Amino acid sequence: MRTFALITASAAMALSPIAAAAQTARAISQADRAQGTQANPQLVAEFGGRYNGPQAAFVERVGKRVALQSGLSNAQDDFTVQLLNSPAENAFAIPGGYIYVTRQLLALMNSEDELAFVMGHEVGHVAARHSAGRQRTNTLGGVLAGIVGAAAGNSALGQLVATGAQRASQLYGLKYGRDQEYQADGLGVRYVAGAGYDPGAAPLILGQLGASSSLTARASGNSTGGIPTWLSTHPSSTDRVARARALAQQASRAGTRPAQDVTFLRMLDGLRYDDDPAQGVVDGQTFRHPVMRIKFSAPAGYKIANSTEAVTVQGARGQAQLSAAPRGTTDPAAAVVQGFQALGARVSSDQVRMTSVGGRQAATATVSATANNQRVDATVIALPLAGATYLWTIVTPAQSGIAAFEPLLASFTTMSDAEVSAIRGKRIRIHTVRAGDTIDTLARQMAYGDLQRERFLTLNGLSPTAPLRPGMLVKLVVAG
Repeated sequence: MRTFALITASAAMALSPIAAAAQTARAISQADRAQGTQANPQLVAEFGGRYNGPQAAFVERVGKRVALQSGLSNAQDDFTVQLLNSPAENAFAIPGGYIYVTRQLLALMNSEDELAFVMGHEVGHVAARHSAGRQRTNTLGGVLAGIVGAAAGNSALGQLVATGAQRASQLYGLKYGRDQEYQADGLGVRYVAGAGYDPGAAPLILGQLGASSSLTARASGNSTGGIPTWLSTHPSSTDRVARARALAQQASRAGTRPAQDVTFLRMLDGLRYDDDPAQGVVDGQTFRHPVMRIKFSAPAGYKIANSTEAVTVQGARGQAQLSAAPRGTTDPAAAVVQGFQALGARVSSDQVRMTSVGGRQAATATVSATANNQRVDATVIALPLAGATYLWTIVTPAQSGIAAFEPLLASFTTMSDAEVSAIRGKRIRIHTVRAGDTIDTLARQMAYGDLQRERFLTLNGLSPTAPLRPGMLVKLVVAG
């Protein structure tokens, strides 16, 4: 959650019916460029903004080199390749020459070849125009996004979806079909080979992504509830990995693969990992934002998802979303009206009532809407805290009230100086194995309280019996 950010609208974008892998891609059109230009800032903002530094320059160079093999354009400057400051493992591309990879996914990789395949795969989806069908489905079906449904009870509330709830990442959160994945894999392998990379990296990164997804599920009991991960939108399987291996063997050139990509691994050193403290940190059931100096705890069984614009808490009895009111807003009642206005709904000051939350004065109003053909109540609560005004937008089944979220609201409070100082982010540190180092001794250096060994093995793509040789490089996640 970025400081004093508002919930933003998002544009429908997408990547067309399946074509033969050998078919020449349609060149980037003016319409593609216009759509990409419109969607790009929204996607970048939702995925934490751009991540700058040497890693971003590295990703840009590789992405453009691979994209040139697609036939979409022969000019590198026609492609925009960006590293995103997101803790979700994801990569995607959209029409207009825009290609993205998150820092979290970059950290999982062990070679430039793996990065090239992932980006080639995404460009393949665009070249084959796979998301034309997904865009039509989304438009006709009305994807539910954010915390308000696709249809509302009156014309004013109907704008909740159009302007406040639908997020770009959720438009990309629709899964590709199996045949589309196979085709994009084939195109990715072809682009990688054409760019001079080793296609043998394809099954390696697919396998590692599967292992990482399993580890995430084991650690949290669920995937990241807000922004989709790569495997959640690109379903994998043992069969898919085997197919990728066969494709890679057909496309591979004779030669010896180095034991490690030393240049790539050293490039990762210092890369931010997991949550960026500047955007807030999720720790189990607690969210803390050291810049805003606020924190809250979600009820048991509810999941917290953090994005640039807001923090969402979702569970069996509904969803709650926290965002900041416009800077300078001091009147809670006015903030409630503005909160609904930002969503496109008209609420008069007469509909706002004063209340108390955690012993603090607050203002609230509730309107009725329809989501998934079910009646719901949408409640906005404005609560001054730490010199700012915050908005909680809560959607619950009709006439059920917000009792399930009262513990959440009561826990919303400020952080002490000691709590703020205690929050440290995590970074990747590249370690050179020394004599005496073992998987267990290195795993104990991982900045986690659980599953240290499993996290170390997954991050480095190692088996439990893999030998560690002095001089080899491994990735550690450390505080910093």
